[in-house]
Amino acid sequence: MENLRSVVFKESESLEGVSAKIHGYDFNQGVNYSQILKSLISTGFQASNLGDAIEIVNQMLDWRLSHEQVTEDCSEEEKNLTYRESVKCKIFLGFTSNLISSGVRDIIRYLVQHHMIEVIVTTTGGIEEDIIKCLGDTYMGDFSLPGATLRSKGLNRIGNLLVPNDNYCKFEDWIIPIFDQMLKEQKTQHVLWTPSKLIARLGKEINNESSYLYWAYKNDIPVFCPGLTDGSLGDMLYFHSFRNPGLVVDVVQDIRSMNSEAVHANPRKTGMIILGGGLPKHHICNANMMRNGADYAVFINTAQEFDGSDSGARPDEAVSWGKIRASAKSVKVHCDATIAFPLLVAETFAAMREEKKVEPKSNSS
Repeated sequence: MENLRSVVFKESESLEGVSAKIHGYDFNQGVNYSQILKSLISTGFQASNLGDAIEIVNQMLDWRLSHEQVTEDCSEEEKNLTYRESVKCKIFLGFTSNLISSGVRDIIRYLVQHHMIEVIVTTTGGIEEDIIKCLGDTYMGDFSLPGATLRSKGLNRIGNLLVPNDNYCKFEDWIIPIFDQMLKEQKTQHVLWTPSKLIARLGKEINNESSYLYWAYKNDIPVFCPGLTDGSLGDMLYFHSFRNPGLVVDVVQDIRSMNSEAVHANPRKTGMIILGGGLPKHHICNANMMRNGADYAVFINTAQEFDGSDSGARPDEAVSWGKIRASAKSVKVHCDATIAFPLLVAETFAAMREEKKVEPKSNSS
């Protein structure tokens, strides 16, 4: 029997002091949401990945150039301690359009409003849905609502959300006169429109504080969308090209601008927070390849890697391309971003801002 046990149970290698011990939150301590979020990292499975993501984002937010050794070839300015303390990590935020259709839009607006990120990449839907929500509401529906019935009622389904056709009619009425004015400026002032310039113009024109595009315009945060024609916005450009032809949108200038955001980030570190996959994920990763990779990366999506798609690829695949540095802190959270992202923001960006708002007590004599 002793011999059998030695065959079945190999002698264990000690994990003491090597790996963290698994334990969850003890509700006997009461309901403390901050501590619940802190306990994720020792819970296991995707909870621990989300806990890692929270730690990595906080590292992005905490990093300063002063944490690095002064190099011999750095400029005189870079040797100045005050300057080094002021240089922060450059954060790229990417997200797919469905998240703007959802309530995550309000969380993204919060980050942009308080200038907590510096570069945004999204899909066309991530632009138009933000504007459309200023003109008409999106409603709760159900994943099982039949498409044919909804079509007969003039309702469009995005997962379990419903968007009335009227919203897109309002969008057309709002945007076509803006395109007319942009075309006029192109002809009379020789304005070279790019997707990011067009998007900034929409943020200016909507002039609505619920819009993240409004705050991006106000805070001079570039919003890139290389697939600008793939959505209702593309439909509007299509209709406008017949009604009042000639408007040109130059994507080449934007790829120069986007890649420059990464290339000229030095001596700063760069961090990527990417919700979902597809175009925003690759566009941010590819730009960071131009600087030999990002220093921090957090992916939150439900895509799988078995089909070889970039959407499902884990950070280590991006390391092989030089899009993320081999020394980078990175993690993929396999989770719906509508669940994971609010929790992440609560324990990172929002917690940092709340901490700064707490004024130290003065010593009164």
